[in-house]
Amino acid sequence: MVLIGRRLSAGELQAVLDDAAVVDDLLYGDLEDDDGEMPEPELDLGKSWHGVHYLLTGTAWDISQGAGEAVLGGEEIGEDGGYGPARLFTPEAVRAVAAALDALDVDALRARFDPQAMTALDIYPNLWAEMEFDYLAQNLTDLHRFYRSAADDGQAILLVIT
Repeated sequence: MVLIGRRLSAGELQAVLDDAAVVDDLLYGDLEDDDGEMPEPELDLGKSWHGVHYLLTGTAWDISQGAGEAVLGGEEIGEDGGYGPARLFTPEAVRAVAAALDALDVDALRARFDPQAMTALDIYPNLWAEMEFDYLAQNLTDLHRFYRSAADDGQAILLVIT
């Protein structure tokens, strides 16, 4: 399971609101570009998504306002792709999450990194005893950059676990 995200222009957001079937096309397209290669998603947290969520919320699945919405928040939209439907963040929600991510204290998040607690809570991929905080820190940076860029451009966001 990996988490990917895509920023949406105003036109793409309207298309999604008009017809949720557009979600899959926007997230996956034809799955190959003109060179026959898989396109890179704009955000790819890989298997770190659940660990990142844990650092932001201190929980396995609870969603809290602000930064705690960044990974598992948003409004469900479209079909369930096996791990739940995609989730949509409006431009207003993106700005709120970006502002909360801007205010994060990395040292506080580092202190929350507890491989034993994460293992006990079955935080995916449940290999935390073998991982370092830096693995999650890089993905937190990518998540923050993704939201900040979308907020600065007035864009919406789609996220999906696939």
